[in-house]
Order: sequence, then C-alpha cells, then structure tokens
Amino acid sequence: MDGDARCNNQGQLNERRRPVSELTVAEIEEALRDVIDPELGVNIVDLGLLYGITLDGNAAIIDMTLTSAACPLTDVIEDQAVQALEGLVSEVRLNWVWLPPWGPEKITASGREQLRAIGFNV
Repeated sequence: MDGDARCNNQGQLNERRRPVSELTVAEIEEALRDVIDPELGVNIVDLGLLYGITLDGNAAIIDMTLTSAACPLTDVIEDQAVQALEGLVSEVRLNWVWLPPWGPEKITASGREQLRAIGFNV
C-alpha cells in the first residue's frame, strides 16, 4: 500500500489523496467552485468562466476566461485556482481563452441565484 492511502480496521481504504489518474474532471470542477471572482463574489464555475478541464498526467489544464479581458484581478483568480487544486494535482496550467467571449448567458442557474441575492438583476 502506498503512503497516500491507509486501511481502516475493516480493511477498507481511507482516502487521503488519490493518484491524479483516479481524479475526474468533475472533482476538479468541484474544487474550482472554491475560486471566487473577487468583484462579483460568485465562484468561477457558476459564473460560466470555466471553459474546459483536461487532466494530463499529474497536471490539470484549465481553460477559462474572465468577464473582461481587462480584468485587473487575473493574478488573484490564478492564485485561488492553484490553491483550490493543491493536493489534488501536482501542476496547474491556466489557459486564458477569449473566444468565445464570456457573456451573462454562460452563468448557471445557481450563479444567477447568487447574483440576485447580492443585488444583481440577472
């Protein structure tokens, strides 16, 4: 047994950290829900900023956009994404994608609810 998994007294594996090969795109996406757009206060997944996730060996390649190409907080979002995936993957590569451009139609139903709760009319 490797150093990342342990057995409990019934012989079942307790997960601490799984190899990247066992991670799913859905799990990476779920972790990225912890990345909050600092201006809007809603996570990047529900804002529709996440365009794609690829797992390549020990790396997560994230295709995403911003509400504006001129966003001054790009570094903040990058740092949050790396922190959100810490311990899940050994490398995070962010590809900023500008086509198709982001628009409010990309916001999920949950994202719309969150925005309405803080006073936006969406």
